[in-house]
Amino acid sequence: MRNSLLLLLLVFVFSAACTQKAKVFTPGELWLDNNQEHINAHGGGILFHEGSYYWVGEYKGEGKTGNKAKVGVSIYSSKDLVNWKNEGIALTVVDSIGHDIEKGCILERPKIIFNQKTEKFVIWFHLELKDQGYTAARTGVAISDNITGPYQFIRSYRPNAGLWPMNYPDSLKAIVYDESAKAWSEKDREDVRLGKYLHRDFEQGQMSRDMSVFVDEDGKAYHIHASENNQTLHISELTDDYTDFTGRYIRVLSGDSNEAPAICKRKNKYYMISSGCTGWTPNPGRSAVADSMLGEWKPLGNPFIGADANTSFHSQSTHIIKVNGEEDKYIYMGDRWRPKNAIDGRYIWLPISFENDSLKVNWSDTWKL
Repeated sequence: MRNSLLLLLLVFVFSAACTQKAKVFTPGELWLDNNQEHINAHGGGILFHEGSYYWVGEYKGEGKTGNKAKVGVSIYSSKDLVNWKNEGIALTVVDSIGHDIEKGCILERPKIIFNQKTEKFVIWFHLELKDQGYTAARTGVAISDNITGPYQFIRSYRPNAGLWPMNYPDSLKAIVYDESAKAWSEKDREDVRLGKYLHRDFEQGQMSRDMSVFVDEDGKAYHIHASENNQTLHISELTDDYTDFTGRYIRVLSGDSNEAPAICKRKNKYYMISSGCTGWTPNPGRSAVADSMLGEWKPLGNPFIGADANTSFHSQSTHIIKVNGEEDKYIYMGDRWRPKNAIDGRYIWLPISFENDSLKVNWSDTWKL
């Protein structure tokens, strides 16, 4: 009898420990969901809707091949941003051979937004077709009536085919570039800044790799993506239903090799955190500010402060969270990639502070809102 009572007590204590809610963020550590499993939502984005936060991300697998999409886009929910419930798979890849989101494709950086007019939930993502490496450089879109899905895939494509950026001078549209210029030479770099790859992709549509989506206070939505061989960011206006492009877009930080964009708005200023282009290897982060989404973006430098700032705390940006109901609380959301075992990628969430017109991210082993 005594052994039975002891066993019951141990089971109760273990169950209580497992169900106890976390109270602090611990960047870089294992982050367990309601099932006591490490959250599997990499390169993700957050939407606050009707009292809850929803986190969509890449569902990764084991080992090096785990970066290919074998499952799809996962989704989690939370009331406090610390404790997360697994809501399943929002968008599932398919077995059909030749389908855009065929199992084994590369599906990255999903972002979720809500359209007040259509009452539809929309997920945008970066897509590379199966077995084609990173040559497709497409963006894909899916919609659902329910925030947790299932989402219906609509299409994937390169945006803005046959259209010039709004901030691209007429005087440059007729230039014919010397294709013999050595890659990364000063001549090649200058050609890239002037629009070498913009011209190359004019007819078929502009490349869209690392991406994010931002919905402004007036309901206008924007798609931000690494384009022109990852040398220049493009910011494109979305249609009123958030499922297509209007054709209005701009080039941002031309030739500066930015990827992994994340956007927020504070006191009528727009802020961006991005990274350099070094593959899976982390690098010093970048930041920029503008007075409008389709305005001029001014570089601000590395927003990360202190030890390991030159690696963005061994992370890469994916999203900036505006804490609901808080006037001035924003969270940097980054990924610490594990390319040798993709499923073990960790999450780096840290508070953002603002100084004048710039933003800063400081490291903390543990912190809470």
